[in-house]
Amino acid sequence: MLMLRPTYKNHWDIPGGYVEPGESPSAACVREIREELGINPQVGQMLVVDWAPAEKEGDKVLYVFDGGSLSEDDLRRIVFEDGEIDEYRYVEPSGLETLVPPRLARRLHMAVIAKRSGRTIYTEHGKKLPGSSGL
Repeated sequence: MLMLRPTYKNHWDIPGGYVEPGESPSAACVREIREELGINPQVGQMLVVDWAPAEKEGDKVLYVFDGGSLSEDDLRRIVFEDGEIDEYRYVEPSGLETLVPPRLARRLHMAVIAKRSGRTIYTEHGKKLPGSSGL
């Protein structure tokens, strides 16, 4: 899983950001990756929709998309133009807990399950609801 180390956070994160007015979540995903990494990826299936209330920020609905696999050429073209990202690395899902907050780790583990099953999963705080089989 491709992880980024933002300069403005104390933990690693996945590429992403806010959806702008009039922009779809998938278009925002592509734009954010282009802004953060300087590449134009093929964004695939939505893997997770997560309701994520945050005490200081308010409720959010977060989307995790399948970013596919980057080629060696894609990796060579990655640049951090805006100073928001220090580095990137690939991380096995088993190593997420040491790099990210628990809620993000849960959300990303759900993304792995969604990718394997071919179904989008709805979560709250990164946790799948009891009896839920996906969207």
